[in-house]
Amino acid sequence: MSMVLGAMSQEFATGFPSVRQVQTLIREKKTIEVKLLTGDLISGRVLWQDPHCICLEVEHQGRHQIWKQAIGFMKY
Repeated sequence: MSMVLGAMSQEFATGFPSVRQVQTLIREKKTIEVKLLTGDLISGRVLWQDPHCICLEVEHQGRHQIWKQAIGFMKY
């Protein structure tokens, strides 16, 4: 039973506006700015998201996997 509950908590909540907005950014291939809690600013395109991370493709720097808990805000 606990394995089932653990798996259910990992489901992707597509009903949340924030998740839908990121999905729109992925579909439209928009360049965004991500401000991290460390103060770093990263600009790039969101390639994918899961419940814990987003993947940002940064020009001339490759792909960056960013934990959502490290994000202060996203500007698009």
